[in-house]
Amino acid sequence: FSDPFLNRRRANDFIQADTRLRAITQERIRERSKAPQEHQRELCEDYYPCEMYAFRHGYAAAYKHYFGRRRTK
Repeated sequence: FSDPFLNRRRANDFIQADTRLRAITQERIRERSKAPQEHQRELCEDYYPCEMYAFRHGYAAAYKHYFGRRRTK
């Protein structure tokens, strides 16, 4: 019968430190370079009227409605 629980030293052998650091670095890179749609959606989510509009019409339409280019004379 083997013990299903591992001690800390043995548990850390499964994941190598450089793999964890590489994964963290990749995640940071992904955070910095977001897709334009994702950035627009987050901006819309932070503004309550835009979010409510998005529930009915979608985030693309809501962003365009609230944050689209406004023409000035």
